[in-house]
Amino acid sequence: MAHKPDLVTLDQIDAFDALVDARSPAEYAHDHVPGAVNLPVLDDDERRLVGTLYKQVGAFEARRLGAVWVARNIARHVAQAMQDKPAHWRPLVYCWRGGQRSGSFVLWLRQIGWAAAQLQGGYKAYRGWVVRQLQALPSGLQWRVLDGPTGSGKTRLLQALAARGAQVLDLEALARHRGSVLGAWPDGAPQPSQKGFDSALVAALRGLDAARPVWVEAESRKIGAVQLPEALHHALQAAPRVVLEVPFDARLALVLQDYAWWGRDPQGLAQRLSALRGLQSNETLARWQHWARQGRLAELFAELMALHYDPLYRRAAMRADPALRHTLTVSTLDAAGLEDAAAALLAEDAFHNEMT
Repeated sequence: MAHKPDLVTLDQIDAFDALVDARSPAEYAHDHVPGAVNLPVLDDDERRLVGTLYKQVGAFEARRLGAVWVARNIARHVAQAMQDKPAHWRPLVYCWRGGQRSGSFVLWLRQIGWAAAQLQGGYKAYRGWVVRQLQALPSGLQWRVLDGPTGSGKTRLLQALAARGAQVLDLEALARHRGSVLGAWPDGAPQPSQKGFDSALVAALRGLDAARPVWVEAESRKIGAVQLPEALHHALQAAPRVVLEVPFDARLALVLQDYAWWGRDPQGLAQRLSALRGLQSNETLARWQHWARQGRLAELFAELMALHYDPLYRRAAMRADPALRHTLTVSTLDAAGLEDAAAALLAEDAFHNEMT
């Protein structure tokens, strides 16, 4: 006799040995519970065909065909992905709503003898939990924001702070984007979906210690194609911030290092600059695209900083509360200069007391 799947809630996830996402690969790629492995009971094509059959022919025919594929796929997962799992292994399985796909998988696993369970509400319940976490978590943390114009070494200073044991949150790493018009990841890796970014952000926020300050880089509301949740954006706008003052030449040298990879794609760089149409004169934009195609990055980035990024930064800075701003002069952005800056920030108890 088949066992009825045990239903568990999100707060019981840690009690299981593995988390199995039974949805299709496309659903999993869009977003999934962190740490879940994708073992689909229907692949993308099978799911589409079953849905079409359901609409055009009827529920019985769709379920009959779907059952064949589900049984075949579960059997393959048991024979391959689960072949080395011991008898005491406890997997937690979920699908979109905690319905037939995960239910079928759990029934099979329990027949074998594993103490499998089904996540109540499935991914849909998890997504609702993520939204609630994004609303609640940011206000409970002690934020310290690193601010400054393009090329002032904010990301590298975050890394130097982390190396000294400080608590940091790297939003650009989670978003896989630097936040600027040229900020695509150099290896061509796509950004996560908004839901994927939200999931990664919740996991990062939950790992932070509320009793310690959290250092983060100043970001606009959007980082490339993904958007910061309202509660986090508001918390960062209201937080104490350190404004880095760095010589222009040092900033330009850093930008040339960080964006040197664009030199391997001059046509792509010129095309990307088209996004600035309407923000810069046609003459200026034509000059920049010409420099991009010729690989004249030093001239291009110097003007981009002076005529585009720095004015944007100054306008944003004018909207910030001056009472929350503290200036730190950084003369060089080499390893020694960043190490000194990190040490100075962490040693400034007076700054911490003043700003909090």
